[in-house]
Amino acid sequence: MRWLNLSLLILYPIAWSAPLLRAGLLPLFSLSEISVLTGIRSLWDSDIFLALVVTAFALVAPYLKTLGLALMQFGWITHRMLPLLTLLGKLAMADIFLVALYITLSKGIGVGRIEIAWGLYLMTACILMSLGLSLWHTHRVDTGSESATVMPPDHD
Repeated sequence: MRWLNLSLLILYPIAWSAPLLRAGLLPLFSLSEISVLTGIRSLWDSDIFLALVVTAFALVAPYLKTLGLALMQFGWITHRMLPLLTLLGKLAMADIFLVALYITLSKGIGVGRIEIAWGLYLMTACILMSLGLSLWHTHRVDTGSESATVMPPDHD
C-alpha cells in the first residue's frame, strides 16, 4: 500500500496537466481543452485570489496529504498527524466540487458544448485511490495493526 500511495505523487501532476474537459462556446466552434493547470493559469489573469484558492485545494492539499501519508507509512512522522491529513483530504475534495459546478453551469446555460476528457477520469481515480488509502491506513491505526513510531530506528 505504501508504493501505491507513492504512485500518487507521480499520478497527480499528470492528472493536473491532462485535459479534464473539452469546452466550446457553440457547437460550430472547435473545443478547447481545459486542465487543472490551464484553469489556474486562466484564473490567474482574471482573479488572483480565486486562483490561489483553487491552487491550494486542487494542487497543494492533495499533494501534501499524499506526502504526509507516505511519511507516516514509512514511520517518519507520528500518527498524531492523522487529523491534519484528514483536514487536507477534505480540502482536496473541493476541486471535484468546482469541476462539477463548472459542468453543471455550462450545461444549464445551454450555450456551449462540454465533453468529458480522459484527465477527469484520471483525476477522479487519483482522488478515490487517495481516499481509499487514507481509510485503509486509518483503519489499521484504529485497530492497532500499525505501530505509532515517530521515527525509524537508528542504524548506527
